[in-house]
Amino acid sequence: MPLFRRRRQESVDPDDRSPQTGLKYKDLMVMAQLIEAGADMTQPRHALYFSYFPDQTTAETAGAATEALGFQWSVRKPIPEYPDQWPLVCELHDVVLDIDRVRDNTDYFEALAVEHGGNFDGWEASV
Repeated sequence: MPLFRRRRQESVDPDDRSPQTGLKYKDLMVMAQLIEAGADMTQPRHALYFSYFPDQTTAETAGAATEALGFQWSVRKPIPEYPDQWPLVCELHDVVLDIDRVRDNTDYFEALAVEHGGNFDGWEASV
């Protein structure tokens, strides 16, 4: 009988929230990747948020709503494989991505997508 047993790894839903931080596990994974790449998370950086909407007008309406929070945005043309998914890219420059900011931005973009019939795909940031 082995002295140490391997714990069975349980799968975690990336959309579930950490009880310690309230962050979704997928957001924690992005933050961990940034830290592994050498990012000092106390320093400002450039952050991008990606959503998809069923048409250009809806994507532009959603983008305009983000201006009140200081986001710059652009709507890109859909790729041929997904002609009914208009990408909205919102960005912030010189933002510190602390736990509260990451949680609040994810919640905001998820609610924005639901409100406008779209899908929030996630975020990335510079190292």
